[in-house]
Amino acid sequence: MADSQMQTKTHGVGVFLELRKRRQSGLLIVGKDVAKSPADVIVTGGDSSLHIQTPRGDVSMTLPTGVTFEQGSCVPTPVGEPWGEELHFRLRISVTSCPNEEAPDSVMETLRAKETYCFHCQGCMTRLLEDRVFKRVLPLPNGNWNAIVDDWCCHPDPFANKKLLPRAEDCLVGDTFLLLARDGSCEGTLTEEVNPVGSGDSQDPKKRCHRLALVSCKSCSSELGEAVAPETLKLYTTQVVVEPAVGDRKPEASLNRSLFLERTIAARLLGLSNTLCTFHFSVQTPDGKAFLLLWLLNTDSIIASDPQTCVGGERSIGSPALHSSSPRAARALKLLYAACSNTGIQQRDIATVWEVNAIGQPVVLPLKVCEELLQVIDDSNSTLPASMRCMRSYEVAYLRL
Repeated sequence: MADSQMQTKTHGVGVFLELRKRRQSGLLIVGKDVAKSPADVIVTGGDSSLHIQTPRGDVSMTLPTGVTFEQGSCVPTPVGEPWGEELHFRLRISVTSCPNEEAPDSVMETLRAKETYCFHCQGCMTRLLEDRVFKRVLPLPNGNWNAIVDDWCCHPDPFANKKLLPRAEDCLVGDTFLLLARDGSCEGTLTEEVNPVGSGDSQDPKKRCHRLALVSCKSCSSELGEAVAPETLKLYTTQVVVEPAVGDRKPEASLNRSLFLERTIAARLLGLSNTLCTFHFSVQTPDGKAFLLLWLLNTDSIIASDPQTCVGGERSIGSPALHSSSPRAARALKLLYAACSNTGIQQRDIATVWEVNAIGQPVVLPLKVCEELLQVIDDSNSTLPASMRCMRSYEVAYLRL
């Protein structure tokens, strides 16, 4: 039964490509309803492109600048044979350095002191905060700094029960949020509501139910962050669009929510991985409860896929080519993940090991955003070829940059 479900899910996989820039190699997977045997697949290269000829259609994948396929290097590999529905090929690429191929800057990297910015709701692009100029843009300690303060402080914790709050013209930058002072421009655009977060523990009366003053967009009711103090706003970077204020220029139309979230989280994970030298992340809700465990596997992947080349077997494999397509390859992070809500034994064991051994840099996001992120990752996993969906007890997904 499980095998039949797996085959049904992979039926739409036509062509999938993953390139590794550091290894200068790649993996090409072609569904057997697109080509029955390796002899049916012809791979050639052009100027930053890869051409794949199959009996059911041609695919021309646009590669990033500086990435070139080495002619004649595509060879079949038996890796996909046990799955029965896939043909696997290995290939080589050459990569030349290109300064424009760096990961896109996140809000954290673009904010500068003495520049003027406007803050917009990502959901409806309503302008939330008018023309904010910061005298100081300062980074906050990383997410778990308070937990290790005793290890490097030789006297009692001087920061105990104290919040790091911005002054009137400060912007404090956290791992996934910005702290800034509230001003008069907020009153007509933001709403505030106090909600409980988590629940009290009947067996431990010392554990109380936390209450957060949630801040939302007045226009579309999207949750944006919290009021951590009477005059301080905490805005999550997954919820707002920050742009330089240039005259009366109107902001661009809002990106698709899933794509915005995917790119924002991918850029932030890459930034944290580079600065903190870690590959394990624990996505948590504001009450500190782990929601999703992420293991960053590759940061140099380039992926492209074309599920449309597989049209459900309505015609025989010898029928004329159905169409030509031109998907564009994109930089992406390859990661392993485990949802903490998964009730499977192996997933529970993973969550226990991570918790006991304090594995995973905390990445705090609102509960709804955690749920959205899990949906984005699950959607990525569902589009992968069957042989790539799982690795040991983890599931596999890609986040595009």
